[in-house]
Amino acid sequence: MTGRRTEHLVVAALAMAAVVFWAAVPTYPNYDAYYHLVWGRELLDGMKPTFEAYQAPTEHPLYLAVCALVGLVGEHGDRVLVLLTALSHVAFTWAVYRLGTAIWDRRAGLMAALLAGSSFALLLYAARAYVDEPFLALVLWAAAFEAEGRRRAVLPLLFLAGLLRPEAWLLAGGLWLWRRMPPRELPWVLAAPLVWCAVDLWVTGDPLYSFHATSELADELNRNKSLSEVPGDFVRFLADTAREPVAVAAAIGVVVAWRRREGRAVYVPLALFAAGTFTFFATSIAGLSVLPRYLTVPAVALCLPAGYLVTRTRWLLGLAIAAGLAFVVVRADAFDRLATELRFIRGTHDDLVGVLHTREVTDGLRCGPVTLPNYRLVPDTRWILDLPRERVGSRSARQRDHGVALLLLGEKLLRRYGFADGASPITNAPPPGFERAVRHGRFVAYTSCP
Repeated sequence: MTGRRTEHLVVAALAMAAVVFWAAVPTYPNYDAYYHLVWGRELLDGMKPTFEAYQAPTEHPLYLAVCALVGLVGEHGDRVLVLLTALSHVAFTWAVYRLGTAIWDRRAGLMAALLAGSSFALLLYAARAYVDEPFLALVLWAAAFEAEGRRRAVLPLLFLAGLLRPEAWLLAGGLWLWRRMPPRELPWVLAAPLVWCAVDLWVTGDPLYSFHATSELADELNRNKSLSEVPGDFVRFLADTAREPVAVAAAIGVVVAWRRREGRAVYVPLALFAAGTFTFFATSIAGLSVLPRYLTVPAVALCLPAGYLVTRTRWLLGLAIAAGLAFVVVRADAFDRLATELRFIRGTHDDLVGVLHTREVTDGLRCGPVTLPNYRLVPDTRWILDLPRERVGSRSARQRDHGVALLLLGEKLLRRYGFADGASPITNAPPPGFERAVRHGRFVAYTSCP
């Protein structure tokens, strides 16, 4: 009882720390999350979400429902969504601890949780409201309950996870076959893909719209890779997310655990790694985007045997601590990069909000839509101004004769948002007939009225 009480106190402290960080260091959602917020607002307004908007991301049904609820908060719903993903990171880290403890012991669980929870990539995902954070929390809690023998909640959790990312479909189906479950449990396995298809059918008329749209978007943005490139990307992405020393320790840990025949329910992390790896390669074969965040599940799975290895003996633990300190010193620039990235995100958002709320832009919007160089800041603008799809556009898709044209200033902002994914530099030039109206921070607004 004392150990469980301590565990709860530690988790509560981590949750409080996440709230304090969220309040002290404002960050904002990424492109996909902002689109889900916009779609959620459309649902609240009694409209169908605009899944078919230019360069719109893949929809995730459960995230859409969450964003609709968050939209009830109003204009600060974007910050509330970041808070939810920050708390999801805490929940996911807690689940890793429980899973490592169920397989080996508390020492291994604690080290695995430390390794997984401290990943810079995953921390950035939490700060930018990526759908991956609640997905990981649901999957890892399902894995922890499976390893602990508390199996009634496993399939329902995987059902919810399957409404966020399709990897959970494979995990649920594999678990159903592995345990030879009765047919009455099959609806939990089939429900998530059926709900996903039903949402696509209702909104677009195509039950496979998400698959088709994702494939087409990968082609347009050149995010798909040839099969020969995928193994190299797999190793690089996995090492970047899990970190190279963790990946090496995981490989050794697997060998040591197998030779010593130590560990209960070791099939759980193996299943996580296998399902994530299979999905990554299947995604590339299907012609979909190949992105580092598609390997978050295998990366977290690596933290479990790594945590086991370094806690087996005192000298290994001491070596791991020394290696960790050395890694922090050698990669000290990573902290600076993370801080720089967070400042850039906040600065970009603040400047965009500032220019959109100027009197000149407000007046210009009476004459026509607001346009940006390309698609990257379209959902942010729609959310900030609460405008429908036809009132915000990208000049890389279509030039307008009247309205407001936002131009971007600064090398990093142009590289990230101005010329993103090969957009022509001409899209960041003033359109013919537009006159300079106002500058705010790194944005300049040009307007044209009939």
